[in-house]
Amino acid sequence: MRVVPLRLQPGEDLRLALQAWMGQQHEQAGCVISAVGSLSVAQLRFAGAAEATTIRGDLEILSLAGTLSPDGAHLHTALADSSGAVVGGHLGVGSLVRTTAELVLGLLPEWQFRRQLDPTTGYAELQIRPSAARPGGGRDPQVPGP
Repeated sequence: MRVVPLRLQPGEDLRLALQAWMGQQHEQAGCVISAVGSLSVAQLRFAGAAEATTIRGDLEILSLAGTLSPDGAHLHTALADSSGAVVGGHLGVGSLVRTTAELVLGLLPEWQFRRQLDPTTGYAELQIRPSAARPGGGRDPQVPGP
């Protein structure tokens, strides 16, 4: 794994910035290892909801987890408001950095992540494959076939 730190500035869209950053990498698979900072606006899709909810205010990023691929990201976050109340969900486009977002990201050169529509769930779900850079080449016996 290659570990890369990244700091985002006020006003940047957290999700779009991560997707753009991943698109600039040679590796085809990544993950969020750590994230702290704040948002002024969060777009969160709660479990079972069809649409995102907009939350405005001084929001602290308590947690951010997810996978990054050249064709998309799957990110979940937990945020605390100014009273300490915590809310979490699927992070959407339009989630804007308030003061900073300090991220530690992992790049996985031995793997390739892609997102494809899964007819069972109706969402673009993660597809995992070994990359050509994998030592010894070939498939990983732990990963199901295509």
